[in-house]
Amino acid sequence: MAVELEPLAEPTRYGGETVGFTVLLNAGMEARPLARSASGGELSRIMLALKVVLARHDAIATLVFDEVDQGIGGEVGAQVADALAEVAARRQVLVITHLPQIAARANHHLVVSKESRRGVATSAVRSAHGEDRVDELARMLGDAESEAARRHAAALLGRETAGGGGRSRER
Repeated sequence: MAVELEPLAEPTRYGGETVGFTVLLNAGMEARPLARSASGGELSRIMLALKVVLARHDAIATLVFDEVDQGIGGEVGAQVADALAEVAARRQVLVITHLPQIAARANHHLVVSKESRRGVATSAVRSAHGEDRVDELARMLGDAESEAARRHAAALLGRETAGGGGRSRER
């Protein structure tokens, strides 16, 4: 990312230049203005990268990342989870995510669901612990009933399967 300063014809009370950010999002392409070239997910990840660096120096107590996982998965999701964990070592971090690699790294896992009550959409929040958390991560992986998804969920949580019934135990 680079900062570009463009002189104004006439200085204003805000200064004599406009400030723009350019970013190189893919190898082999030229840097383009951030505001016109980055997707919502890319903007979230750029903000995360900035917060990783700034968290060592700023005084903001709580950071909220809403769907920082947009448009990613697999290994990139694990890298984003690592970056969030680095920030969370110094600050309270709230993350809204659909990616199990990120959710598994949380100290506290809240599940938000929507349902209809008497024709009105309502939201519910519950805390997931133990086997409920394995179930939720398996659901996020695509199939809460699948033994393979449950094993993968347990592995994401740093557990190993104890055999039989898909239950897991702490390592």
